[in-house]
Amino acid sequence: MPETANLDAIDFRILRALQDNARLSLHELSETVGLSASPVARRMRQLEATGVIAGYAALIDEAALGFGVSVFVSVKLDRQVDRALADFETAVRGFPEVVECWLMTGNRDYLLRVVTRSLAEFEAFLTERLTRVPSVSSLESSIPLRRVKAGISRQP
Repeated sequence: MPETANLDAIDFRILRALQDNARLSLHELSETVGLSASPVARRMRQLEATGVIAGYAALIDEAALGFGVSVFVSVKLDRQVDRALADFETAVRGFPEVVECWLMTGNRDYLLRVVTRSLAEFEAFLTERLTRVPSVSSLESSIPLRRVKAGISRQP
């Protein structure tokens, strides 16, 4: 785990700008954050070295690929022992419909984000595959209407 980073307002401006568009040139990024290119490059190297910037990726529009249904599924297992957790996680890794999986605290054990082409396809995934994973005790599904916010917002 990376050590806690000492970030200032400029670092957060760099992070926000990169979250909006990681393909910004160094020149464009420096103009966006109001600092010359050399200090921005140094700060970026430091953010990468400390693990604050873990990598760069393309954001995919799932709907543009035909996956217009996104569902959050809360999963409760019948037992929370290491073997059951490991078996569930192995099963989930094999489901292409599951694009995110989080181990949770509280009254549910996992939170999944599932994407499918249709509600019928989601229902088939749920009833024919997810409910058949050993140790799954109960499921609760929620369909998001729209994303309100994503990305970092805290700053010093």
